[in-house]
Amino acid sequence: MATIESQIAAAAAGSLTQINAVGQISGQDAAMSTADLYPCFLGPYGENDALLERLVTEFLRDHVYWRRNVHPEDPPAIPTNAAQQPACQAFEARLRRELHRLSAALKRSVPFHSQRYLGHMVSDLLIPGLAAQILTLPYNPNNISEEAAPITLDLELEAGLQLARMVGYPSDTQQPDCAFGHLTSGGTLANFQALRLALSMKAFPVALLDAGALDLLGGRDARTLWNLSPATQRQLFVDCQRWLAAESPLVRARWTRRIEAARLEQIGLVGFFERHSGLRPPKVLAALTAHYSWAKGVKNLGLGRQALLRVPERDMRLDADALAEQLAQLDRSGDSVLMVVGILGSTEFGTIDPIDKLVALRERFGARGTGFTVHVDAAWGGYLATLFRDPDGSLRPLAAVRAEFEHFPSAPVHAAFAALAATDSITIDPHKLGYIAYGAGAFVARDHRCMELLAEQADYVFAASDGKGFHDRMRAIGRYVPEGSKAGAMAAAVCITHRVMPLDHLNFGRLPAQTLLATDAFRRAMAEFGQRTGELLRVLMPFEPDSNLVCLALNPCGNHSVAGLNAFVRRLYDGLRVDPSKPVSSREFYGSVTTLRPALLGPVERERLFRALGLDPATLAADGEADDRLLILRHTLMNPFLLDELNGIDYLQRYFVHLERLVREILLA
Repeated sequence: MATIESQIAAAAAGSLTQINAVGQISGQDAAMSTADLYPCFLGPYGENDALLERLVTEFLRDHVYWRRNVHPEDPPAIPTNAAQQPACQAFEARLRRELHRLSAALKRSVPFHSQRYLGHMVSDLLIPGLAAQILTLPYNPNNISEEAAPITLDLELEAGLQLARMVGYPSDTQQPDCAFGHLTSGGTLANFQALRLALSMKAFPVALLDAGALDLLGGRDARTLWNLSPATQRQLFVDCQRWLAAESPLVRARWTRRIEAARLEQIGLVGFFERHSGLRPPKVLAALTAHYSWAKGVKNLGLGRQALLRVPERDMRLDADALAEQLAQLDRSGDSVLMVVGILGSTEFGTIDPIDKLVALRERFGARGTGFTVHVDAAWGGYLATLFRDPDGSLRPLAAVRAEFEHFPSAPVHAAFAALAATDSITIDPHKLGYIAYGAGAFVARDHRCMELLAEQADYVFAASDGKGFHDRMRAIGRYVPEGSKAGAMAAAVCITHRVMPLDHLNFGRLPAQTLLATDAFRRAMAEFGQRTGELLRVLMPFEPDSNLVCLALNPCGNHSVAGLNAFVRRLYDGLRVDPSKPVSSREFYGSVTTLRPALLGPVERERLFRALGLDPATLAADGEADDRLLILRHTLMNPFLLDELNGIDYLQRYFVHLERLVREILLA
């Protein structure tokens, strides 16, 4: 066997043709190449520093010229010689000292930009977003108010429509059911917004009954109205708006007061369920891998943690058969369902739930009188939808997408992305696979009209408008969102990035495509690593990855205890994590870990996992105790230059050579 040193040398000297042979990404005639992405990032080596510097300087000067020309007759308020005054010089000295200290401290940050970083869901930032954000910051728009953000409010509306088109929602503002999206601080707030909207939609028909608007309800009782399907809820709300619009102003005002007085938002959860004693607070169903933000959301909404029911999984993906059984049981027991959550890229494993099956269950149970919303938490995987979209917005067939990769997408994954258009709402994080700075999440609703249910009036912020068009209604974003202030600079960053790199497979899609090619290369390098270390180590990819996030379970040969595996992986992680007490460059590669809880697996999956790793199930601690789960390495392959065409370097092969060195140092010491 070649020495570790010789393998590293071979990897460093590897020719470009070698990478081509395994990566299938290079060459003048290739469909995809990292060369397309050369101008998009500042770069691992700061290669595009001159471009970013030119942009920042040009538009800072442009901003200054704008200030000077707003009212050029006004004289400068700060003397032109102020910089020479002692107080100004002392201020500049303090400022420079603190900025230098900050700059020095930040050098201990995690090098997310590096091809050697394989850890969390973060990477280098796209220059269009970074430049647009920097450009907009001095203008300091607040997208809560039209007056405070006349430009960036329109950019936020456009960004929402861009994302809607990417997932297949109606994005033509002339359509009456056009989608609507807005930005949030992140996926947690977007998920909470989904819960808010779903609960408002569920309760509104009951409020109509309570208010006496019987002509709209077709003789349906409170329980039936409480369990309407989302499509019927939306139509009922539209019918109510049309009815009120046709009435005289006096009658309309009277009915509006009666309906508002009966709404859940007015009387609260306690008052609502006291008034409607035959109804129960609804449940939210989500897979075991769902992000912890869902627990936060049901608590913040006032439903309580007990309202969140976990659905069993199969291979770390929601088990649709188990979900159907849970829904049937809830129906039999008289419980209602607010929402079923599908995960499009789980935080730990990047796995994708069968969204198409969730939509089918929504239709099946909705026809039986058990309506619920299907929301997709695509905080991680949302931008992978670009790979499934042609420039005209149509869905690409499975064969066309699969032709570009070795493993992606599976038929179930393609079906999941194809079904996004039929869901009710979706969460997407531009600050993840959109490569935008924190915090830029997004919430997109399938139909903008019901957002009016979330509207909050504040006369000092929101100007009344008689306009009937989409933009006239939705520009007052502050009426619909939880925040009281929101940065317009983030809207500029997201929208401009999407304009420069349209959200289809020929444009933005080239970026996630490179990361999926890297995922193919990771799998090959992992297999070679497993062969080289076979006498020392059991190597297992616990679950097939659906995206560019791959986990790795490692157990020393001869070890049969969970505690022993965890101790070994902790020592490995000590060699991969950033240590703030040491220079960042002291680590050759940077990784992360997560945990796999066998208690959440079915007996078949649990037995398969323990057998493959050579573990004794009896060594697994009880749930809630130490070593009740397996510590595993987690790799987020976001950097598009992991397969470096220009220099002929496969950083993933280098990573596994480094990992092998760590393994041998630990096990053969």
